Amino acid sequence: MTSSLTRRDFLQRTGCVLAGAATATLLDRGAFAAEQSDSLTLACGSATLRHAKQPDCWAALKAIGAQGIEATIERDMSFPLLVHPSRKYSAATPEDVATLKSDLQAAGCRISAILMHNRFDVEPEPEIEWAIKTAQAAQALGVPVVRIDVAPHKSDSSNFLQSSVETLKKVMSGSESTGMTFGVENHGRITNDPEFLDAMFAGVRCDRLGLTLDTANFYWFGHPLAKLYELYAKFAPRVRHTHCKNIKYPADRRDVQRPMGWKYGEYACPVYEGDIDFHRVVKILRDAGYRNDLCIENESLGKLTGPQCEAVLTKEIAYLKSCV
Repeated sequence: MTSSLTRRDFLQRTGCVLAGAATATLLDRGAFAAEQSDSLTLACGSATLRHAKQPDCWAALKAIGAQGIEATIERDMSFPLLVHPSRKYSAATPEDVATLKSDLQAAGCRISAILMHNRFDVEPEPEIEWAIKTAQAAQALGVPVVRIDVAPHKSDSSNFLQSSVETLKKVMSGSESTGMTFGVENHGRITNDPEFLDAMFAGVRCDRLGLTLDTANFYWFGHPLAKLYELYAKFAPRVRHTHCKNIKYPADRRDVQRPMGWKYGEYACPVYEGDIDFHRVVKILRDAGYRNDLCIENESLGKLTGPQCEAVLTKEIAYLKSCV
C-alpha cells in the first residue's frame, strides 16, 4: 500500500505520472488505443440485459444483436447478473475464471467492462483491496476496463475530492502489475461536475484512470444539450468505457440549465428516440482514439413488458451499429 511510501517512491513505483505535458498524454493515449480493436463492441449492461427474457445471458446478447456485456461484480467476486440456468459465474478462483472464459468463447461474446458499485469513503481499505482483486480478475478474463464508482455516502463530503484522489492513487498503485484501466463514471451530483473530474484526474495523474462516459448523465445533471457535445469532446481522450442512454426533453427545456434530475423518469427513453445525437457522439469518441464499447444502459425499460423490452434493445443495438 502507498501509505508506507514517500511521495517520490510512490511516483517512481507507479510510473503513472504524466508530468503535466500534453504530448505525454497523447502518446500514452495512443498506446492505449493501439491495444484496442479497431471496431467498437456493441454491448449491453448486465442489469439492462435482464429485461430480454431469454434462458441465459448469452442467448439474450444474441437475440438483441450485441457482442459484449458489462458484467456487474459483487464483493465475493461473483457475477450475479450473468444469468445461466445451471451455473453461477464468478472470478473467485482460477477454475471459476476458466469456466467463464470457456462459456464466453463458446458464445462468441466478450465482457467489455466489469462494473463495481464502490463505497470508497465508507470502507476505504476493503474497497481498495476489492478494486485490486477485480483488476486481477479482469486481466485474467481479458476485460479491458473496470468501471468504478466515486460517490459520497457520508453526510459530510467537504474533503471528498482529496480523499478520493488519495484512494484512487492507492488503487492505481496496487493494480499496477495488471496494467488495468479504470473508468470513473460521471453520475450523481459529484462526478457530473466537469470541475470535479478535472481536479480528480489532475490529482491522481495516472493515464490508467479514465472515464466511463454516461452520455445521458451529464444531461440529467442539468447541462444544456449544446454543452453536452463540448463535454464529450473535452473528456473524449479520457473515455475508456461507455453507458449509452438518452433523454427526450420538451423542446423548450433542452438548451437551458435545468434542476438536477429534472423529470428524468418521465423523459428517459431509448438511445434512438432522445435528444442526444449518437452519430455525433461516436464520431467525437472515435476521433479521440476510442476503441472499446458502446454499451446500452436503458433506464426506461420499466415502462414496458418483456417482449417489448427485447424489441427495444434490439433496435438500440441496430441504431448504435448504424452510428458506427
